Amino acid sequence: MKKIFLMGRSEAGKTSLTQALKGEELHYHKTQYTNTNEDTIDSPGEYAESKHFSVGLACFSFEADVIAIVQAANEPFNLFSDGSRNFLLRPLIGIITKVDSPHANIPMVRQWMENMGCERIFMVNNKTREGISELMDYLKADLPKLTLEQAKYKQSIGLNEWDPMPEGVEYPESIR
Repeated sequence: MKKIFLMGRSEAGKTSLTQALKGEELHYHKTQYTNTNEDTIDSPGEYAESKHFSVGLACFSFEADVIAIVQAANEPFNLFSDGSRNFLLRPLIGIITKVDSPHANIPMVRQWMENMGCERIFMVNNKTREGISELMDYLKADLPKLTLEQAKYKQSIGLNEWDPMPEGVEYPESIR
């Protein structure tokens, strides 16, 4: 399973999402420091909310296979700027939580995530587990296994190492 790094503002639902992914009963727990285990990295919201701590997000991103921006559907504002994925060398996905909120504005949050460069967006409800299975399927899918030469070739044609090869494009014979 891919190791996922969750970042977002306080109370966006990162820790609850971690509990839902593990199949645990949800219980409130304020994340005081970055918690890591074999499948998840859960960061305090304050890291995303403060420029003094935000460098920690970049550092932790190197320990994960995929980075997830977690935003509640009722977020009053967006912490992340357009093109936020530029400093990341991992796939960036978006996870919209609290989709059942009476104040949800899913199209707005989805647009924020698209502007940030999220490659996929998942909508989840941590309480009912709606959307969790789709996210788990994504996390369980194997990462591509590449040689260094194959990764360099993909970069030379403008792809990330995790991007699929375009139809009709193949690796040169020397690196297959």
